[in-house]
Amino acid sequence: MKKILLILAILLPAAIQAQNLAGTYIVAERDTCTLYLDHYTPDPGTSVLPDGKVKPTILYVFGGGFISGRRNDPFIMPWIKILNQNGYGVVSVDYRLGLKGVDMKFDLFNLIKSAKYTKRAVDMGVEDVFDAVAFIARNSEEMNVDPYNIVIAGSSAGAMIALSCELETCSPTERTAKLPEGFRFKGVMSFAGAIMSDTGIPSYGTAPSPQLLFHGTEDRIVNYNKMAFGRFGMFGSKSLVEKVFAKNGYTYCFYRYSGHSHDMASNMVPTWPEQKEFLETNVIKGVARTVDATVDDPAMPLWKNFTLNDLYKK
Repeated sequence: MKKILLILAILLPAAIQAQNLAGTYIVAERDTCTLYLDHYTPDPGTSVLPDGKVKPTILYVFGGGFISGRRNDPFIMPWIKILNQNGYGVVSVDYRLGLKGVDMKFDLFNLIKSAKYTKRAVDMGVEDVFDAVAFIARNSEEMNVDPYNIVIAGSSAGAMIALSCELETCSPTERTAKLPEGFRFKGVMSFAGAIMSDTGIPSYGTAPSPQLLFHGTEDRIVNYNKMAFGRFGMFGSKSLVEKVFAKNGYTYCFYRYSGHSHDMASNMVPTWPEQKEFLETNVIKGVARTVDATVDDPAMPLWKNFTLNDLYKK
């Protein structure tokens, strides 16, 4: 395959060596950076169900406030290992960090400007993820990945990108033109995500694929409910479920973690049982199962709360 990079074990962090890393590939060349993806394969004999159905590949988009983060961060490796052991391949992708070096302020005089910057960063991320999907489609046989059997997942900023990718596949834009014909994600998994909109409440042209949403009720980074000003708004999991999904009869599974902040962006391992049920029932079996649960679990890891000003302070 063109542009494949041979990964030498001596150059890999120990956390990555333990995973089923099949290859790292160049996806696209940008003016500011080169975009890569890592492909982790499921454990042998685990990816096909007794009825012959093949489990989907998870396309993961990392978090970091659009200023930091990386596709192979050691903290996500235990989660990738769980996915691989349970028969799910993982493709972890790069995207441009659209807010890196941007002076973000959140007082009344700068909200609109910061909202515009954030929307632009999300749009850049969506374009880069669509390039990754197109790359997978072009190289599907060599990677042994079905491009029409992909669940997109994201954490924090990556969850915002993932949710927007699904929105755009349902309401096509110029960016979706590079996707394979008839492409749709099989599902979406959002860990503390939201949709950044410049046209008010998000609206889907066609019904979205099943959505799995985790969010802390006290999240002050990616708003649990919404933050709207003029035509701009950050619509978090609560507002998406109550104003869009439930209203239109879309399928979703929403876990509201009482008292939690932005920690739900990184609690992928503790929430694996809910992910497993979603993948097996909603995605693979195609059951229109809807869950809306408020969870008060003292065992769930909890962060000290912090704000957007804390995240973007110089």
